Amino acid sequence: EVQLVESGGTTVQAGGSLRLSCAASGTTFRGFSMAWFRQIPGKEREGVAAIVGYDGSTVYADSVKGRFTISKDNAKNILYLQMNSLKPEDTAIYYCAADVLSTWARRLDRSEYNYWGQGTQVTVSS
Repeated sequence: EVQLVESGGTTVQAGGSLRLSCAASGTTFRGFSMAWFRQIPGKEREGVAAIVGYDGSTVYADSVKGRFTISKDNAKNILYLQMNSLKPEDTAIYYCAADVLSTWARRLDRSEYNYWGQGTQVTVSS
């Protein structure tokens, strides 16, 4: 059974940095694409960043480009999201997602992923 457990969420001041982690277990994640999504109450869950399983390429939402970096430790099966220059609008619950995606899949589309973590709250104060 695939399990994803996020950690690292907390309250941070605007302009600050934070690193989220997602520990994956339950299967061999070689070939899995993994991603970070975020959700504000009352809004749809949106894709933030994704890393492709077969080639390690990355994709980012425009709103976080240049500020967030997604990375993966394949040996430890841990996904990271380094968030710099945080803004109050980055406040959300951040979710980790994983799945084996086709080459034409939309990496930041939540419908492409079947495995999800429970989420971790990030609050950016102004």
